[in-house]
Amino acid sequence: MTRFELPDELSAAAPAEARGLARDEVRLLVVDPDRIEHARFRDIGRFLEAGDLLVVNTSGTVNAALDALRADGGPVVVHFSSPLEDGTWVVELRTAPRAAKPVLDAAPGEILRLPRGTTLTLDTQYPSQEANVLPHRGTRLWRARIGGGQITRLLAREGRPITYGYISGRWPAAFYQTVFANEPGSAEMPSAARPFTTELVTRLVSSGIAIAPIVLHTGVSSQEFGEPPIAERFRVAAATANLVDWTRRAGGRVIAVGTTVVRALESAAVRDGSIAPARGWTDLVLSSDHPARVVNGLVTGMHTPDASHLLLLEAVVGPGMVQRAYDAALEHRYLWHEFGDLTLLLPEREG
Repeated sequence: MTRFELPDELSAAAPAEARGLARDEVRLLVVDPDRIEHARFRDIGRFLEAGDLLVVNTSGTVNAALDALRADGGPVVVHFSSPLEDGTWVVELRTAPRAAKPVLDAAPGEILRLPRGTTLTLDTQYPSQEANVLPHRGTRLWRARIGGGQITRLLAREGRPITYGYISGRWPAAFYQTVFANEPGSAEMPSAARPFTTELVTRLVSSGIAIAPIVLHTGVSSQEFGEPPIAERFRVAAATANLVDWTRRAGGRVIAVGTTVVRALESAAVRDGSIAPARGWTDLVLSSDHPARVVNGLVTGMHTPDASHLLLLEAVVGPGMVQRAYDAALEHRYLWHEFGDLTLLLPEREG
């Protein structure tokens, strides 16, 4: 896997707007087999061609973080990751007040008090005790039951967007929505699309670059301990599947805007490399043993060392290109995380 050390000062602690920039003025690192170029995101059209297809995630970010009290009165932050079909939720416990670290000493049966008389009972480790990558240190993810209220209504009233310790302060929900968001459901922002604006989208479409949607509702991120990504709900509609296949046959590039899009498209791939309409839950993990078959370019943010996202990038563009990108990003002081800078990775064309 790509190796590097991330200095703390390269974490983007606030949205670009709070740093005196427009959303599309964050930096864009462009890497292809022959070059590394440093640009602004609003110039991304210079590196695309008429006939290329950008695929975007239209899932909207919900207020998924809520303050709670443990049985001993100690405060924690609960991150609500995903609702399950049986009415339980996948949740993560984090330290209060900034959610800087996972809480790992909870136990099955523990009851936490949420606002407005609602309770949360931890049932079992998620996805299972056997899947816990550090079983001797505890678990951060739980399957939990809600008692005494409707959690979606409570999150809308009392919740806030998920943040981590590197973020300075708390930012309104609007800062966590992309221009493509039209279906609420993500615990964390599909952040690779954050720098797109309506003006930029208009320019891209006017120059012959197509845009197609998928939906993947993100769970909490897997940045702790190098854990694999958890299963997430996704949907690839027939119109998008057809456009992806048509673009590939016509010689255009299918460029995913974000790792969530890669996961959705590759989950819809069939044996011959085409894709079919699909929906449901995906637990797909791309790697060198399971390379990408549909996507041949990627817009993505900067991921932390040992994050499973790096394996996904390598599965799309190869480990050499990812290492070159991260070496350049560190040398030129790019900013990491959801409010940071972006990369455009364009591997060599097939055939």
